Amino acid sequence: MRVLKLTALLALSAACASPPSSPQPSPSATEYDLVIRNGRVLDGGGNPWVRGDLGITKGRITKLGVVTGKGRREIDARGRYVSPGWIDMMDHSGEVLLESPAAENKLRMGVTTLIGGEGGTPVPAESITTYFSRLERQGVAVNFGSYYSAAQARVHVMGDGAGTPTPAQLAAMKSDVSLAMHSGALGISSALIYPPDSYQSTADLIELAKVVSPCGGFYATHMRDESENLVSGIREAVEIGEKGGVKVEIFHLKAAFAPGWGRLMPQALAEIDSARGRGVDVAADLYPYPAGGTGLSITVPNWVFADGEEKGYARLRDPSVRERLKREVAAGSQAGWSNLVRASGGWDHVVLANPYNKKYAAYHMKSIAAIATALGRDPADVAWDIVLEALPNRAMALFFMMDEGDIALALRQPWTSIGTDAASALKFGEVDALGLPHPRAYGTFPRIIAEYVRKRHLLTLEEAVRKMTSWPAARMGFADRGVIREGMRADITVFDFDRIQDNATWDRPTAAPTGIDYVVVNGEVTLDQSGYSGAKAGHVLRGGCAQKS
Repeated sequence: MRVLKLTALLALSAACASPPSSPQPSPSATEYDLVIRNGRVLDGGGNPWVRGDLGITKGRITKLGVVTGKGRREIDARGRYVSPGWIDMMDHSGEVLLESPAAENKLRMGVTTLIGGEGGTPVPAESITTYFSRLERQGVAVNFGSYYSAAQARVHVMGDGAGTPTPAQLAAMKSDVSLAMHSGALGISSALIYPPDSYQSTADLIELAKVVSPCGGFYATHMRDESENLVSGIREAVEIGEKGGVKVEIFHLKAAFAPGWGRLMPQALAEIDSARGRGVDVAADLYPYPAGGTGLSITVPNWVFADGEEKGYARLRDPSVRERLKREVAAGSQAGWSNLVRASGGWDHVVLANPYNKKYAAYHMKSIAAIATALGRDPADVAWDIVLEALPNRAMALFFMMDEGDIALALRQPWTSIGTDAASALKFGEVDALGLPHPRAYGTFPRIIAEYVRKRHLLTLEEAVRKMTSWPAARMGFADRGVIREGMRADITVFDFDRIQDNATWDRPTAAPTGIDYVVVNGEVTLDQSGYSGAKAGHVLRGGCAQKS
């Protein structure tokens, strides 16, 4: 009887005992907005992939590893890589996002963040706060931040002609820059190859950079010369950063000078390494194509526009002025103007991309030299007539002036990132908002992996992803993006390494890439295998002074 009582007592005691020491999570802890399962997770820091799941809640990564709970939506990433969202360090979408927030050509490349502003913001300094608020109110599919152009300040104060600002004018420019920085600009930009930017002196830019410095901002530049005088262009950019106390971002680094292929790029890289070695925070972005694309008007020496655009185009119509210009083009670059005709190796390497005129439709993707032969005219006259007949639009051309060996050398540098130098397209499948049919607008980021990782083995996959994620995020000061880690913003790109391919070519520049299966922006699935989802979860990314205010 006592044995039976003891047995019953032990049974009762066991029934009342505490549960095991590792309790099951409560239902609320197992619910996620999105779960990405079974992926090869690349953290973005250059580390090898690990197999794992991601749990995402309220726009952030809340669980990394094994996710046992369910998500409102689930993605099976088996056989695919899961990386932080890719960052386009050289974008031109500031204006088009107001009209078309999808940025689908960028999304389909795996891009979740755009850094715009080579030409500045699409509004003046006093309207930047309103502009950013409007983007947030309307919604955008991607994250977006922008520089304010030093030339915007100059034109606002003293017009679009040449000349040295007075102390009062320089003070007014500084005031505009300060207002832009406190409104959220990431820094100031310049495009010193083009007038009126080209009329700005190094000293003026240093003074404007000093205004940016307390905000931890950038001097970001399309340098004064990317061709024959590439090294001196880098030295000027470094001097502005060093004396202005700002970070320096060199846009679309290239050795754009056919006679200097194989020689100029090593010199340029050594110059940047030397500056970094003495403590200057300078780095660069680039796109992986041998041709640049810009307005055909760059073939006109800059002095023509010294009194503003209107008088400049009137000069260009003058036959006597043209004869002088032809001699100058034949002679090479001159002070204040980089001769891209010579840099490309002649008019036969300058290709008509968009004339904005049906008269020249038959000559699309033909060289200016070939068009001139067909018309029995001088190539310079043909080019400048196309420029004038496109107004008020900007006739576009491709300049084949880079070498693949130089591109590969630049890509291998640990401090280079990736930028498209392209805008979002107003409508997917059409030319970008710049009106430039260049494959970089649809192919840049997939090409980095397809061509330089999978085909050429120039980069490891981990290094390529680092260049597109954690490195640019750290560079820009985006502390909550760029890596896959618990607590970080859930910007995610899911891709198939074997299938990823840039399909855009010179003949088919708007062909969509393949192999990007999902793009998540701030926790929202924004692109899936059906295309753009309609989500508008992008954030405006503001600079340091706006964050402090």
